[in-house]
Amino acid sequence: MIKQNTIKKHIVTSLHNLPQELQDAVKEQYPLGFTDAMIRINKPNGDFFYAVPFDTDEVAYMVKVDVKIDDKAQEDDDKDYYDDDEIKGADEIQDDGRSEEEEEDDDIDV
Repeated sequence: MIKQNTIKKHIVTSLHNLPQELQDAVKEQYPLGFTDAMIRINKPNGDFFYAVPFDTDEVAYMVKVDVKIDDKAQEDDDKDYYDDDEIKGADEIQDDGRSEEEEEDDDIDV
């Protein structure tokens, strides 16, 4: 029996541009979400997008998925948590060279 060499089409498309039956099939293939299967695709102009692979008998899709990037963590890192006005008495804190154990020993009555 001779097997015909068939070449699949390769298509990049957004999930919402697929027909509903294919959208359902993609969601069925990734029931726990796309996080573990996502691939970052870099475009020549420096932009990028995320996609997941999805194959049918005739077409090999790269399905673009919307990704919300959490940049709030970066914003929180950039915050100044303490204003200089909130720290009072910092100039008065001095290290007299004694360890905590020595300071605890001063509190023991004999």
